[in-house]
This record gives sequence, C-alpha cells and structure tokens, in this order.
Amino acid sequence: MTNKIAVIGGGPAGILAAGTAASRGKKVILFEKNDNLGKKLSITGNRRCNVTNACSIEKLIDSVVTNKKFLYSSFYTFSNQDILNLLQTYGVKTKTEDNLRCFPISDDAKDVINAFKRYLKDKKVTIKLSKEVKDIKKVNNKFQLFFNNANKENFNKIILATGGISYPNTGSTGDGYKWAKKFGHTIIKPKPALVPIEIKENWAKELQGLALRKSKIKTFIENKLKFELSGEMLFTHYGISGPIILELSSFINKYSNKNIHFKLDLLPDISEVKLDRYLIKLINNNPSKLFKNILEDILPKRIIPIILNESKISSKKACNQITKSERNNCIYSIKNLKMTYKNLRAIKEAIVTSGGVSTSEINPSTMESKLIPGLYFAGEIIDIDAITGGFNLQIAFSTGYLAGLNC
Repeated sequence: MTNKIAVIGGGPAGILAAGTAASRGKKVILFEKNDNLGKKLSITGNRRCNVTNACSIEKLIDSVVTNKKFLYSSFYTFSNQDILNLLQTYGVKTKTEDNLRCFPISDDAKDVINAFKRYLKDKKVTIKLSKEVKDIKKVNNKFQLFFNNANKENFNKIILATGGISYPNTGSTGDGYKWAKKFGHTIIKPKPALVPIEIKENWAKELQGLALRKSKIKTFIENKLKFELSGEMLFTHYGISGPIILELSSFINKYSNKNIHFKLDLLPDISEVKLDRYLIKLINNNPSKLFKNILEDILPKRIIPIILNESKISSKKACNQITKSERNNCIYSIKNLKMTYKNLRAIKEAIVTSGGVSTSEINPSTMESKLIPGLYFAGEIIDIDAITGGFNLQIAFSTGYLAGLNC
C-alpha cells in the first residue's frame, strides 16, 4: 500500500491535486460524490468557465481578499500560464477578454471539464464517481475512509478538496470542515463572498433589472469611507448585484456591524460642475418642459422618480420653476444616491465561500496540515478567497497542484 493517496472532491482543486500526485508515480484515487466531475466548474463564468486571469503573479496575489500572503508559494509554483498550458496540452485553446479574464475559445465550460478528464486518464488516476465519503479516521499512521455501505479503505495520505458551502446543490455541503475540525483544525466561520447585497430602501424593487454599465459606489462604515469601486452593477428586487457589488461583498463581509451605507455615482465620468452646466443648458433650452423629462437626456428613465424624490422635487415642476437649490439637490442625488446596507444574500447564493480551515494551521509551501502529518488541503475549503475575474479558480488550481506535488 505504498504511496496510496485519496483525493476527496472532484472540483478544480481536487483534479489538479490528483493529476499532479499521479504524475509523480503515486497511486491516486479521486472520490467525487456527484455523478460527474467539476459540477460547480461547469456553471462558472455563466457556463463559459473563466479559468484564470492573464495578469502578473503580483496582481494575482493582490486580487486575493483573504490571506493573500498564504498563496505566494502556490501562485509561483503553479501559475496562470501553467494552467493555460495544461489546458492547451489536452485540447483546449483559450482567449483573453476584458480585464485579462481567460476563457476557452468555445465559450463552453464542458470543454474544460473534458480536458481535465483526459488529463486524469493520461495520469492514470482512478476516479470513483457517486462515491460519497462518510467519515475519515486516522489509525496507526494510516487514514481510513468510510463509505455508505460501511466499507472502508486505507490510505497513506489524504487531500481534502471538498470546497466550501456556496452553491450546495453542486455538492459543496461543508463535509470537509467537519473532518478538518475532527482532526483538531480551526474552522474560520464561513461567510458569503462574491454575493449580491440587500439594501433597506424599498425603491430598489422598482428598478429590478436595471443595469448600469458605468457607475461608482463608495462604501461608508461608521460614516468613514472604506471602499470605492467603479464598473457595472445591477438593481434587483432586494437590492444590488453585478460585478462591482459582488466584489464589494467580499470586503464588507469582514465587518460585523451594520452601520454601513453606500453612495452611488450614476454619472462617474462627469464632474458636478460640468453636470451643473449641462443641466442649466437643458433647462434654458426647454423652459416649459417638465424637469423630469429633460433628465431623460442623462439618466435611465426608471431611476428618475427616485432622484426627484431624493431631491425633493415635484414630478410636475417645469424647468423654469426649478430653483438653484433644487438643481443642486438633484446633482448631489445623481452623484451620491444613498443606499443603506441591510444584509448580504444567503451563502447558498454566493459564488465562493469566505472562511474555512485556518491558514495558520496549514504549511503554505506544501498544503500539508501542521497538526496531522499526511493530511493536505486544497481549494475553497481553506480560508482564502479573491475577487471575480478567474482568481478563485486559479487559487484552486495552484493549491491543488501544490498539495499533489508534496503529498
């Protein structure tokens, strides 16, 4: 039974861990409780699979929100270029899009999963699908895996790549946390990351489906400016979503207090001074028009009633009735539309989980437990997460590779 290794979890981290270990001559069995590999991988990037980001290693590290220093060895040992090279070796060419996000040329996540299946077959990894591990014990320096039928199997080493608890219908149900805790590891409380945000204002539901291609959102915690992000966002029936909001959620989930509010700039490319000049011009050119109608020149129609209400301007006022004070209020509301934080959406809606096995108890150069020799971790089960753009998948690939390299 020399060098017999179990990898639990058939997602990106588990796949890289299994293939890497097997390429070193180890006997590797990959256990996946779903009936196919990469179930969560198949829905990433709107099913297009944003496999990584083509930025520098330094930018990869900088894009990590939680415990970025822990990932130095992982990213430098197995980089974004390495995963692209591996995919190309197994038949998947990639392309680079906005913000250096990398996708398969086919825009189909299934092609990435099929490439990984070819990779595992080439490395002679034994794959056991629909095989749920029920328990793990360590007896006499061997790990015992227990299954549904009470059968057990012995291994020299174990790599836990079971994911977090986001998208539980893909199989990420927190099993790995339970086993890690049993072995004495600290579990940092799992929190949603890359998840939409609920706001208290009732008018959000009136804007459901409205997307803003360009916007800037400032986040204030205890009335102090903490974060400022620019880009695309979306209004929903419960609040706000879209790329910059998902990214923002990964930062504010670190704060337990609820005294959080946002100021949304609907026109970030134009200063208040220039906006004032433009409004004056519109008012002078259309004196008898309703003021709300000229706002359609600069704002989405559906948001105008909210801006008027925030500015305390009647929807029946004509342009020649608008005072300077009202005009200033309108400009301020357009550039500083206030939204009050209520909650993050549930973790089951989150793209990734923040929290997990404490990084202080894992060797960052090997991914081996500092508490239990022969126990390794890879991917989302660890307390590490990053912003959107392919960074979280790169974390999975890199930590999986490092675990497989050292087990």
